Amino acid sequence: MSKFELLAKIELLNKYEAMIAELKDEAEAVRDAIKAEMTAQDTEELIAGQYIIRWTSVLSNRFDSTAFKKVMPEVYKAYTKQVSSRRFTISV
Repeated sequence: MSKFELLAKIELLNKYEAMIAELKDEAEAVRDAIKAEMTAQDTEELIAGQYIIRWTSVLSNRFDSTAFKKVMPEVYKAYTKQVSSRRFTISV
């Protein structure tokens, strides 16, 4: 691939990523409007045509690895493993 082709691909990628970000913002605005309606109706479930919309509270328990590391650093170290990955970035 020539440098010109590579530059064209980067520009296209930037264009698509900007479009994705804009559409995500628009989708979030629609999502927020639906949530506002559910809040106004004081409900966790709505039916709209064939759709059932649920906005419910969920409780979950998560392991606090930071606190565990402070209290038991040796055990934490014994059960952690190094992982390798690749990061793709384009900078100006």
